[in-house]
Amino acid sequence: MSLTKSDRRQRIKFRIRKIVSGSAAKPRLSVFRSNKEIYAQLIDDLNGVTLLAASSRDKGVDVTGTNVEVANAVGKLVAEKALKAGIETVTFDRGGYLYHGRIKSLAEGARAAGLKF
Repeated sequence: MSLTKSDRRQRIKFRIRKIVSGSAAKPRLSVFRSNKEIYAQLIDDLNGVTLLAASSRDKGVDVTGTNVEVANAVGKLVAEKALKAGIETVTFDRGGYLYHGRIKSLAEGARAAGLKF
């Protein structure tokens, strides 16, 4: 019996999380994508704390345009917040999604704003 789409993503997510971990000096940039919105947060896994977050629902994000453009804006916003907080390098956790489309756009936006990963 084949896996459902969500079960497949969950398996990939767990496989990634065995390898990718964040600390206070180098937090994990975790991405969640729903049908309408996209969310990104920086997580310190050692202390179990979310350091900061940004999403397409925030006031600083222009919601006009395509979903890929909105994801790029969210990436820039999370990078600006991280640099303000003194965080320059992160590890990227794509959350089981393919590195394509909105996930790729968010990563490229964060890199363009000065975040290193």
